[in-house]
This record gives sequence, structure tokens and C-alpha cells, in this order.
Amino acid sequence: MEKVRVRFAPSPTGPLHIGGVRTALFNYLFAKKHKGDFLLRIEDTDQFRYVEGAEEYIVEALKWCGLTIDEGVTKDGDYGPYRQSERKELYKQYAMSLITEGKAYFAFDTPEEIDQMREKLKAEGSSNQQYGIQNRMEMKNSLSLSGEEVQKRIGSGENYVIRIKMPKNETIVVNDLIRGEVKFEANLLDDKVLFKSDGMPTYHLANIVDDHLMKISHVIRGEEWLPSLPLHKLLYQYFGWEESMPQFAHLPLLLKPNGKGKLSKRDGDKGGFPVFPLQWKDPKTGDISSGYRESGYFNDAFINMMALLGWNPGTEQEIFNMEELIEAFDIEKVGKAGAKFDPEKAKWFNHQYLQTKTNDELTRLYQEVLKTKNLDFSDEFVSNVVSLIKERANYVSDFWEQSSFFFVAPTEYDAKMVKKQWKEDTPEHMKKLNCVLKNIEPFSSENTEKVVKEWMKESNLGMGQVMTAFRLSLVGAGKGPHIFDIAGLIGKEETIRRIELAVERINK
Repeated sequence: MEKVRVRFAPSPTGPLHIGGVRTALFNYLFAKKHKGDFLLRIEDTDQFRYVEGAEEYIVEALKWCGLTIDEGVTKDGDYGPYRQSERKELYKQYAMSLITEGKAYFAFDTPEEIDQMREKLKAEGSSNQQYGIQNRMEMKNSLSLSGEEVQKRIGSGENYVIRIKMPKNETIVVNDLIRGEVKFEANLLDDKVLFKSDGMPTYHLANIVDDHLMKISHVIRGEEWLPSLPLHKLLYQYFGWEESMPQFAHLPLLLKPNGKGKLSKRDGDKGGFPVFPLQWKDPKTGDISSGYRESGYFNDAFINMMALLGWNPGTEQEIFNMEELIEAFDIEKVGKAGAKFDPEKAKWFNHQYLQTKTNDELTRLYQEVLKTKNLDFSDEFVSNVVSLIKERANYVSDFWEQSSFFFVAPTEYDAKMVKKQWKEDTPEHMKKLNCVLKNIEPFSSENTEKVVKEWMKESNLGMGQVMTAFRLSLVGAGKGPHIFDIAGLIGKEETIRRIELAVERINK
């Protein structure tokens, strides 16, 4: 088998959508499974849609995802340059070779003339309003004009494009690794533009030439490119490259959470979840779109979640590290049907990964949060807090909401709890509790729980008479880990001080 070489070839027209991340991931997994190369090529032939900073964003996103490139815009190889704008002189010679062989032609039609053609066909009731087999001889091109006229137009500097000449009455057949055999009728296809009037190739020409010259063995891309497959197959045929044509695999669409239509940024904005791997700031509007990294997702959890969108390992296993994904990945186990994105499942994956992180790892991350709040606590203390709360959290950013009371005494108390649970005799019970706490040694969670419960039993006090008010005093609300674990960690002095404060403030 020839060496596997795959490419991820995004356009720098904005931030990388998670659908693009999945395409990059499946290319990466396929390459690594077969000991092959993963290339990053930037397809910046559309200068009008180019967005400043988008290429850098793509590179940073792949790096965060752990998708290391073997060759491409950030790592030189033998087949560069890897940015299409730096290869533009190359494409014209290939377009001209197709003209010489009668497989493409010059077209001089203005946008207005093409609009008129479409309106005319529409008025005639034609279902096919494309520029192609049915009407190309009626348009202004080198097929309908004399050679002398064509040269005259080119010589005078008139704008032109180069279009492919679709064959008549031909069925184009391609085998897709995911969808099997797919067939297209050439008569229904348009004569796509290969080379634009601005001197740049279109995606169709550039990607075929580049894939051939870069020895790409497999093209794994999104389903939206399936309609372009017959054109691409035809270009390989026209150039005489059929024997080295890569194998194609078209991935299923990433669908909205309700399964109706392609997942978009609007869906993320509406549902409160990111659709980009990293935060993106629009250079024109200044608008900021959320990213998975900044939303507190671990990159390995994000990648694990992305891998299972459209690919099924055939087992019950859901948690995979990168090595396991590479080992298990099989392109033929990618489904044809669209993959529904589930933001709740994304949270679930992050929760699972958070539980596997060591307390030391999580402490380092949480200390960064605490620094922003100007709080300085020892790693040992923070690690103990983390061990008590991590099971309740989906993200490190949840830690503060789950544990702020370990670091800062409450200044407010849940009004509903106070009304329902803070009775007339509660202050007296709390004062007696403090007397008991003062004499406890050692003030550990276990020992404190044992002594307090013995006192309650001897005093004939029920749990509801003491424990809810105790929690309200330390936490300010009815949440948090085991109350004696909280007391043991913040210490005797702080526990007693908080109870005194609660009695004073709530009884005002």
C-alpha cells in the first residue's frame, strides 16, 4: 500500500467551526492509524472572504486539540509552499493545459449576462439554470466565438474566467469509503469556473492540483463537498492522473441539537454552548464568540467528544484517550447519517475527564482562578477543597460556585432557608453548639461529627434543629459537601467565628 498522506485544508475565512475540527481529527486519526502523514494546507484563494487572524486561529486551535501536523504551513516539508496564495502561478499553467486539450474554455460573460441567462431559463420553465451543456454555445466563450475574436478579447485585457467543459451524456462514478458507489449525470452538472478573473484559481482547480502534487492518498472531508465530487473526478481524468487519484470519504454533517439542519453559530448562541474550539474575536465588529477552551473544557475531553460524532467504535466504550482513538479508528465505521450535536453530552465528557485529573493538576488550575480573586491559600488547603467538590463539577470554573465558602465567609444567608429553618430557639442552639466546638480536640471532621452528634443526642435535639442552621452559618446556603468536612477544613476558630456572625446578622 502506498504511504497514507492526508490533508486538512481549511480556508481562512473566519474561526474554525467544530465541524472543521472533526474533519481535521478524522484525517489525523486515519493518518496515525496507518503510520501516515497529516498535512495542514491553507486554501486562501478566495481573497474577498479572507479574514485577518483566521489562519493563526486555525493553527492555534489544532495545537490546542493535540492534532500535531507532520507537514504544512507551520512545518516545512518537501511539497511546499502550503499556502495556496503562494502557489498561484502554478495553477494557471494547469488551467491553460486543459484549454489546449479542449477540456476547458475561456468565458467572457459578465455577471449581468449570466443573471440574464438564468432569468431567461427560469422564465422558460427550465429546472436547470446553470451555465453548462444546454446553453454554453449561446454564451460569450471560446466555444461559441471565433479564435480571432477570442484572441482579440484577451489581447485587449477583457476579463475572463476559465470554465471546465463537462462531457455530454456521461455518468461519472466514484467509490466513496463511507457512502460506497455514488453516480452523477454529467448533463445535469454546470461548467464550473476553474480560474477566476482576478488571476486566482477556484477551490476546485487548486485543491486537485495540490492534492496531486503533494501526493495525497485520501481526501477525507465534509458532506458539503459531495456535489463537487464528479467535477473533481473529471479533473483527475482530464489531467491524466486517474491512477494516482486519492480515495474519497465524505463525512456526515454535524447537526443541530434537535437534529434539524446543520449546526451553526446561531444554534450555539441560542443554546448557550460554543461552536468554536477557541474564543474568537471578530476583527471587523469586535464581537466575541465563546470557545471550548475558554469555557473550561479539557482538550482531551473535547477531542473524545468530537470523535464520537459520526464515528461508532462498535463497542460500548465511550472514554478514549488519543492513543486508543488511533487504535480503534476505522473510516468505514463512520456513518452516512448526520450526527446530532448534544451540548449536554459535551458537558458529560468534560465531567468524566475532570474526575480523572489528579488533585494536584486541578489545584494548579484552581489556584489560577483564586489569583484573579486576590486570594492566597496553600496548595495543600486548595487540594483538600478540590477533593471535596470535584465530583459535583463539570468544569474547573464551577469550583468557585461550589466552594467559595471555604475561602470567604458568607455575608448573606439564603432568605428562604432562614425563613423556613431559622427558628426562635435556633440562636440558643447555635451558641451551645459553639461551646461544644470550643472543647473539641482534635478538630477533625470525624471527631467533630462524633462529638456534636453525641451532644445532640444527650440534649434531645433533632438534626433539623441544629444541622441546617449549622450549614447556613458556614456556607450561607443549603449546598456544599459534608458539613463536618467543611468545618474540619476551615478550622475551629473560623467555624466558631462564622456561627457567631450568623447569629448576630440573622437575628438583626
